[in-house]
Amino acid sequence: MHQYKYLESIINDNNSIEEEIKESIVLGTKAYYANLKFFKSKLVTKYSKLKLYRSVIRPIVTYASETGVLKESSIQKLLIFERKILRKIFGPTRENQLRRIKTNGELDKLIKHQNTINHIKALRLRWFSHVQRMPDSRTVKKIFNWTPLTA
Repeated sequence: MHQYKYLESIINDNNSIEEEIKESIVLGTKAYYANLKFFKSKLVTKYSKLKLYRSVIRPIVTYASETGVLKESSIQKLLIFERKILRKIFGPTRENQLRRIKTNGELDKLIKHQNTINHIKALRLRWFSHVQRMPDSRTVKKIFNWTPLTA
């Protein structure tokens, strides 16, 4: 399989974005650890940490995701990565002097269902509306409206 990197996107023979997802998760993890002091600080509110995650780490992970097709395995990898970061931001739940990690449902409620996958879907809708507003002379619009000839 031949592949190369172009504008931070990995292009390959089978048009799969699996490698790109793995690479973006690695870059997102590096961004998290580069800001670890901020995320571990007790002086910074959870809201500020969540805002940093959404403004710095999430864009790294979702870069160029508007045009690729996400498989279920990629979706799960992205959600696992996000929940790992969110569990570090929000910390454990205390019940009767016991500590336990927050469930996926609890994390989803805390972020008001604005997870990475929903963010990618919103980016795709924004890209679609952008293409729809383009003049018909633009190459992207021509490719979008193109229909193959039937034999």
